[in-house]
Amino acid sequence: MSTPLKSAPAPRLPRWRGSGTALMLGLLLSLLPGLQACTALTPSTEVSSLQGPLVIGRQGSFFVGGRTIASGTLSTLPAYAAEGRVAIEQMYVRYQVPVDARRVPITMIHGCCLTGKTWETTPDGRMGWDEFFVRRGHPVYVVDQVSRGRSAANTTAVTAVKAGQAAAASTPPVFMAGQEAAWAIFRFGTEHPKVHPGMRFPLTAIEEFWKQMVPDWIGTLPTPNPTVERLSELSQRLDGTVLMSHSQSGIYPFQAAALSRKGIAAIISIEPGACPEAKGDLKPYLGLPIMVLWGDYVDTSPRWAPRLKACREFAAAVRQAGGRADLVVLPEIGISGNSHMLMQDDNSLALAQYLWDWLDRAVPPKAR
Repeated sequence: MSTPLKSAPAPRLPRWRGSGTALMLGLLLSLLPGLQACTALTPSTEVSSLQGPLVIGRQGSFFVGGRTIASGTLSTLPAYAAEGRVAIEQMYVRYQVPVDARRVPITMIHGCCLTGKTWETTPDGRMGWDEFFVRRGHPVYVVDQVSRGRSAANTTAVTAVKAGQAAAASTPPVFMAGQEAAWAIFRFGTEHPKVHPGMRFPLTAIEEFWKQMVPDWIGTLPTPNPTVERLSELSQRLDGTVLMSHSQSGIYPFQAAALSRKGIAAIISIEPGACPEAKGDLKPYLGLPIMVLWGDYVDTSPRWAPRLKACREFAAAVRQAGGRADLVVLPEIGISGNSHMLMQDDNSLALAQYLWDWLDRAVPPKAR
């Protein structure tokens, strides 16, 4: 038996307004030539254009959704009762809102075996995409998927096995990604410890990256994944947000749009684990600006090459149906060396600027 949890009041957002300032335009012009020239931008050049105090109007955190269950398998430890009620399937959200924000909020969703840390400071200490987009005038909301990070997992099924109240075969499939396997999945190389020529992930800080990885409880969740429902709820609470996803979560914004278009201003999907079926119902995506961004070395990966092919087919089908779906493979526009973790590669801020420019055209600031 379960009862809905009441969510905290949604933070009030200022309306978007105005157009980019001369400073924004100058920064844009200074960065875009580097993108066109592939490697002209260095990390120090990118950061130098974004130096200075980070000024925000407010920051905070809250949970979206969730439900309460009663369980008799909460604990096997004498100090903690086995019976009681707990909250599950809530989604944690951390946010920062710039002073006088005029641009559309961005919600960032991480992928497999990771948390919202994906979008924060890079393993080698550079600015993350969360800060970049705040500095560019966007309220930014970083989530932990349901049952990941600060969105607590439901461990009752595991405890039931430990307590002898359930068969071992009923243990839910919780997993961790080993560093050797993750090396190929994230396309640092075809196999550990080989490295793709020119690969741009900061391997000097690889140990810091491995610390970001956490157990993945997705196999314990119901269908549809509660994270999708929470993203739909959050989009409506914010009254407009860009859903920016990565890898495992790449499909979630599309699934949320299929539930309801309310509050979804655009979708940016970074190397999605899946795109919607090209021959499926495309109506939820028509009239919605979509960007699907891919890095390098995809053709070397039996995991990712078929997924890129399917995403190409989806984007083409959306365009043929009259919608807007931009699919960009970075080597095809002259930018080489990017891994699966584009937001942490050494040209991450140049890529963020590329997306900012696309978003500025797709969802321009609105006047109050």
